[in-house]
Amino acid sequence: MTFKRLYLGKPWCEAIELDDGRQLIARPMRSSDGPTLKRSFAKLTPEEIRLRFMHPLKELTPAYANKLARIDRQREFALVLVENKPPEQALIGAVARAAIDQDPKRAEFAIIVGAEIARSGLGSYLLKRVIEWSRKKRLSELYGRVLRDNHAMLGLAHRLGFKRRLSADEDDIVEVFLPLNR
Repeated sequence: MTFKRLYLGKPWCEAIELDDGRQLIARPMRSSDGPTLKRSFAKLTPEEIRLRFMHPLKELTPAYANKLARIDRQREFALVLVENKPPEQALIGAVARAAIDQDPKRAEFAIIVGAEIARSGLGSYLLKRVIEWSRKKRLSELYGRVLRDNHAMLGLAHRLGFKRRLSADEDDIVEVFLPLNR
């Protein structure tokens, strides 16, 4: 499956139409997205949750959802793919985020794409947007911590030029990293 994009005239905002006609909006996370994140989390499978959060998580509490929705725009970036529906009905189908480390030249990223829209190229689209943000911030490296059995994420990272290094203290984690030097 593939998709079409249309720039919406605001930074980081695009309308996306999947081949099957479903419509999404790519836009920065809003502080008001907490309740939508909580509703959307309920649609994820236990495996999707494990692969993203690296441990079982039964629910996204309102407090945690609100925390995830509050972004420090100087140090963090988060894009959501939300259904093009009224806010009280729309679900978030994917989230990509990056946060600058203690080392101000590095940022860690994380992505989750729900099964309903997976395998459509949206993970690649989101990670490319995170790379773009990281380059605009003049960072030297973007990295992510990935479970060793998350073959989809490891494959995506490889296709986009990320290298791998083993985690020093966790056998089941692989760190993928992309040098951003121009």
